[in-house]
Amino acid sequence: MAEGGVGGPTDEAPATRLARRLGFSDAVIIGLGSMIGAGVFAALGPAAAAAGSGLLIGLVVAAAVAYCNATSSARLAAVYPRSGGTYVYGRERLGDFWGYLAGWGFVVGKTASCAAMALTFGAYTAPGWQRPLAVAAVVALAAVNYRGVRKTAGVTRLIIGIVLASLAAVVVAALLGGTASGDNLGSLTVGGARGVLEAAGLLFFAFAGYARIATLGEEVVDPARTIPRAIPTALGIALVVYGAVAVAALLAAGPSALAGSTAPLATSARAGSLEWLAPAVRVGGAVATLGVLLSLVAGVSRTVFAMAADRELPRWLDVVHPRHKVPHRAEMAVATLVAALVLLCDLRSAIGFSSFTVLTYYAITNASAWTLPTERRRRPRLLAAAGALGCAVLAFTLPPPSVVLGTVALSVGAGAWLLQATLARRGGRGGSRPGCQECQRDRRGGAFARA
Repeated sequence: MAEGGVGGPTDEAPATRLARRLGFSDAVIIGLGSMIGAGVFAALGPAAAAAGSGLLIGLVVAAAVAYCNATSSARLAAVYPRSGGTYVYGRERLGDFWGYLAGWGFVVGKTASCAAMALTFGAYTAPGWQRPLAVAAVVALAAVNYRGVRKTAGVTRLIIGIVLASLAAVVVAALLGGTASGDNLGSLTVGGARGVLEAAGLLFFAFAGYARIATLGEEVVDPARTIPRAIPTALGIALVVYGAVAVAALLAAGPSALAGSTAPLATSARAGSLEWLAPAVRVGGAVATLGVLLSLVAGVSRTVFAMAADRELPRWLDVVHPRHKVPHRAEMAVATLVAALVLLCDLRSAIGFSSFTVLTYYAITNASAWTLPTERRRRPRLLAAAGALGCAVLAFTLPPPSVVLGTVALSVGAGAWLLQATLARRGGRGGSRPGCQECQRDRRGGAFARA
């Protein structure tokens, strides 16, 4: 695809129908809100079950893959600073089908993530009322997002402060409670190479939030400069926090106790003599999942908005609220679907399914970054190749049910696209077909603007 000119991107941000209100610190906070909490409070237990203390190696592997993905996402977001993330990048760099597949994978995978986070909130707050509380959380946070993206950033900032204080309490209770010992760690290789990779795939679920910044590309001030700085900053902070908490929890309680717990950090706090800190940890877990859920609903709705603008989802979702300048119909649709899933799905299976589809999404991100010319990459092409390979390896070492369900979901989406394209070629769908000429003109005009 040609760079510059009428059909290619420029270094200037295109016109946007959404207001650019997010600065660097807002973007970092939204990225942290997507990451801090998900891995520690939801994925640490399954990762310990897969690899024991080898989850620490898995954490490093997941972070390395996430870093490769982050550099690809940041570069692409600077070139294409529009809502939609890899849905946009795949369409522009690889073709309509790959963009659609990325968008579909993101929407179905992250919708499952929303349900997982809502259920985690219910479990930490009151296990007996898990599902009703989860639905209530979805409704409340959808209302916050409806009021505008700056409201989202402001609430996320408050949540992050509470969560970091709670995680500090976890570390204090674990290390100073009197039971912390290197003997609790056991062998780092108990799960073998496959166990470590499975743990890495599950923990990747926690790191995937950094690209939430890219999906908000139309609402970031000076996106070509802000996004490439905000993504690695948020990722680095999250890795430091995750590493400290994981080491403290393993030293205090050991991998077996974490693997068998639905609230592993509360378990590590109770392992010592500072059990009085356990309620604070539960509060932190509940608040952390709220922060992740808040930013997840925002990110998924922006991808739905972008796909609707290209007529690959119903056009009624492609509407911006006249006052709040948010894609309010997309947000309401996502919230409704998440509330339905909360009543049906299982937490651990939701994490595995989400990891598989989102790893597919990032594989397409890296493939898109590979095609950028040298002057626009600004990073070695090898990072994109390593990211794509890492995504593939982690995806297919996840638990088999997750691989099967993820493959089926992606196949259904691909089949729907191909069917629609076939009908379009036969004149059955007119301008609503994927890759239609009007949609291509819209993309050249930038930010999905329409006459």
